[in-house]
Parts: sequence; structure tokens; C-alpha cells
Amino acid sequence: MSSHSTLGVSSLLFTVFHIAMISSQAAIAVSAAKYNVVSLGAKPDGVTDSTQAFVGTWLAACGSEMPATISVPPGRFLVGGATFNGPCKNNAIRWQIEGVITAPADYNVLGNVGTWLLFQHVDGISISGGVLDGQGAALWACKASGKSCPGGATTIVFSDSRNIAISKLTSLNSQLFHIVINGCQNVRLQGMKVFASGDSPNTDGVHVQLSSGVTIMNSKIGTGDDCVSVGAGTTNLWIENVACGPGHGISIGSLGKDLEEAGVENVTVKNAVFRGTQNGLRIKSWGRLSTGFAKNILFQHAVMSNVNNPIVIDQNYCPNNINCPGQFSGVKISDVTYQDIHGTSATEVAVKFDCSLKNPCAGIRLEDVKLTYKNNQQPAQASCVNAGGLAFGLVQPSSCL
Repeated sequence: MSSHSTLGVSSLLFTVFHIAMISSQAAIAVSAAKYNVVSLGAKPDGVTDSTQAFVGTWLAACGSEMPATISVPPGRFLVGGATFNGPCKNNAIRWQIEGVITAPADYNVLGNVGTWLLFQHVDGISISGGVLDGQGAALWACKASGKSCPGGATTIVFSDSRNIAISKLTSLNSQLFHIVINGCQNVRLQGMKVFASGDSPNTDGVHVQLSSGVTIMNSKIGTGDDCVSVGAGTTNLWIENVACGPGHGISIGSLGKDLEEAGVENVTVKNAVFRGTQNGLRIKSWGRLSTGFAKNILFQHAVMSNVNNPIVIDQNYCPNNINCPGQFSGVKISDVTYQDIHGTSATEVAVKFDCSLKNPCAGIRLEDVKLTYKNNQQPAQASCVNAGGLAFGLVQPSSCL
């Protein structure tokens, strides 16, 4: 064999070896970007504390320079308070959850922590499937008994983060709020199921504050508080195809908690259904001085079924009338549209606008509103205080604007 032939074979062997080595490295890299919490020590028995295994899995995925997937297989995983910190070396971490992640049964473990599962400073994360069980019933019972109890923990919080996608996640029996979006941009929640007892205290389904570009779609929420609550500093919020009940409705506010407060604007609530809720579409603010505001709000295509207060603006908000400020609300509410709102009110006053004397509501628009009382048996009433606006088309009860 000539030297040229030998050289050619050697070169070919080197090339094949080199390709094989690269393929092997790629395979290692790909496998290194897939993490299973059980492989890193979590136990699907619902008894063994798997907190460190979950945090350790996050650290590995967060440290990966390529997209990473975290798998939570079937089973029950006991996880205590856990923080998942960024920023990460990649912006595509995907949680695939098939099992149930459960909080400790003893509410004192998380009771004063404030948050059970906290994601902060992350960019590019998705969570798909799974159940989060906050085991909050014992704490609710403690609070109902009048005993001294811890405040409780919110189930899951996303804070100072961006590009978040959550789909088909179920949150059960939170001690406090279920899901909080705080200081985030570009968040999408889809196909969510959020459930707690109708008498569970402060178990808001989804709370959004100081965030922009949040979308909540195709979800079912039933709690002891607001199905969705919209806090100060929320802009460009889109809520569509949400079924609410039991609960306190979809609420903007309460606003005006602080003197210096960011406003709420560009909120759309579309195709919502309310069944047996305390409120339907609500805006609420405390009766005190504030720089806060709510403007450019669209409530469109809503169905009410036996709802206590289907349409309400309450600028003298003070739950249980305890320690009420007793001042005029400084929050300015303007450009609020109610379009195609139909159904039944459980109380005679189906539309109530109780606005601020010093900052009257302005630019309220009612269009194609038909609400009746006592399952269509009686006409409902409307009440307006310091509210200005216009009515278009069929509006029942008759507009008081």
C-alpha cells in the first residue's frame, strides 16, 4: 500500500474517530441537560423531605449552558420552602411535572415563611402539568377558630422575572394566595386549575402586581377570595376564558393602600363566567389619599350566574369595616367599558358604582348589559354615586350614569 493510501486511511479513521467523539460529547451534553429529581435524591413517597433534591436539580439545570429539562415523575414529593434563584446560564428551563408536589402537613413549617415555592430573577422558564398541594385546610381551620395562627405561605411566586410560561398546572388548597406574579414581564398562564374551599381565607387564585404583559387563559379558578386579583403597577394584562367560582370574582385592587402607588392600565377581561361568586367584575380602592389610578379597562362578554355583585366599583373598600381610613379615595378610575355582560344577580342591585367624591369615576361605558334578579324573575337595580359615563344599546338595569 502506498504512503498516500496509508495517509488516506489514517485520515479517514481520524475523521471517523473525531465524529464519534463529537457525537459522544453531544450525547453527554444532551443527557446532561435533562434532569430527573428522583435521580438527584427526591423520593416519590410523600413522606421523605425532597426539598434539597429539588433545589439541587434546579441548580444543575440553571448552571447548564444549554436548554435544560427538569422532570418530576409520578408520585407525591414532599417539599418544604424552596427558592429557585436566577439568573441562569441558559434561558430555556422546562419543568415537566407528572407528580404531586406537596407542602408539609404541619402549617407551622411554612406558616411564617411567606412563600412556599419562589422563583426569582429567572428569564425563560416553562412549567407544564403537575399538581401543587398546599395542604392549607388545617391553617384555614385554625384561623376560623380564632386561635393564634401563622399567616401562611403563598404556594408559588414568580418575582422579578421574565418570559414565563405555565400550562396545565393545578394548584390545590393553598395556605394563602395560590399564584403570585410580582415584578415580571411576559408571563403566560394557560389551562390552569386552581381550587380551594369557598370559605378559605385570602386564597386568591392568581395575583398580579407590578407586572406587564401577563396573559391568563382557559383556566378554572375556585377559591375563598378573588379568582384573579390585580394589584398596583399592573399594565397590559389579558384575561380570557376564565371560569370563576366559588370566590370573590375578578378584582382590580384593592388599590390605594399606599400614598405613592403605581397605577393599573390596559386590562382586558374577556369571556369570563362567574358562578355563585361574591362579585363578578370588580374595581376596589381604599378610602384614603393615593396617587394610584385604574384606566383603560375592558370587561367584555361575561356571563353571571347568581352573583351577588355582578358589576361593582367600590372606592370605600374596607373588609369587615375594621380600621377603615374614612377618607376620600385618591385613586382615579377612568375609561372603564362593560360590553355584553349578561346573567343573574343574587342581590337586587346588580350594578353598583360607588366612586370617590374628590375623584369621581369618569368615562364609564355600558353597552349591551342585561342583568336580572332572582333567576330572571325580577328586574335588577343600578346604583351610582359620583360616577360619570354613557350607556349604549340595551342596558338592564337602566343606567344610572
